[in-house]
Amino acid sequence: MVGQDSTIKRLISYVHTKNLPHLLFTGPPGVGKTASAVSIARELFGDTWQSNFIELNASDERGIDVVRHKIKNFARTSPVGDAEFKIIFLDEADALTSDAQSALRRTMEQYTKTCRFIMSCNYSSKIIEPLQSRCAVYRFNAITADAVEERVRHIVLSEHLEITEDGFTAIKYVARGDMRKAINALQSAAMLDAKIDRDAIYQITATARPEEIENLALSAYKGDFAKSRRKLEDLLTKQGLSGEDVVGQIYRAMFNIKEIPDRKKVELIDKIGEIDFRITEGANERIQLEALLACFVLSGGAYND
Repeated sequence: MVGQDSTIKRLISYVHTKNLPHLLFTGPPGVGKTASAVSIARELFGDTWQSNFIELNASDERGIDVVRHKIKNFARTSPVGDAEFKIIFLDEADALTSDAQSALRRTMEQYTKTCRFIMSCNYSSKIIEPLQSRCAVYRFNAITADAVEERVRHIVLSEHLEITEDGFTAIKYVARGDMRKAINALQSAAMLDAKIDRDAIYQITATARPEEIENLALSAYKGDFAKSRRKLEDLLTKQGLSGEDVVGQIYRAMFNIKEIPDRKKVELIDKIGEIDFRITEGANERIQLEALLACFVLSGGAYND
């Protein structure tokens, strides 16, 4: 979290000096990019922040007409109250078309005196270089497991919830650095039962227990294809997991299975990546997952000998 802390300090300095450049926030989902943009506006503008701040989701409004009309009309008007400038926040800016991004270049330069732009995206490589060069780029890291647990414990205490220790562990596993996902999992589980445990978290988030995935992969590696296939059937039908979820969890489990040598892990992870790509491209999930299990069986042939 050291990098995250330095980012926060620099953003706070912009608020104190009231000297805000164009900003580009990039990083995985649920790490605070949108919250940071709204916080900056609220701190800078106080009670008039809603009049001087507009949020556009670029994935919904991504064409060049939005830049030419909606953004330009807001940018050209004077700020309300004592504010020296307005803020336009473009969420998911990597979804903007190339034409819209090109049109945005001139708008950012033309209205610098009355308007600042904050853009957020998951992949900065999808933002054209001319836009990146006009912005101060801040890269947000995934939130650490300890930070997720600390915040969840604060919410549990504030809302008077009852949660077990393995429930906290399950939330950290499900969240994977995404605070929004952690809070949603906690809220959904709290609506089901007064007491929250690991089973409630895994059930509400359609996630298999880590040991189930490890047993699935290890059974196949040890040569018991029929047993691993039955486990896979249970995950897909009874628990309702998607193929992509299963592949992602198998990948995460690989680093915890000590019975598989590192050399074999390298080969199998390469295969996991290939299967994940095929499923993403629309291949049959069940066939691809069974093919992956078959690779585990073949890779573990020396183990069986």
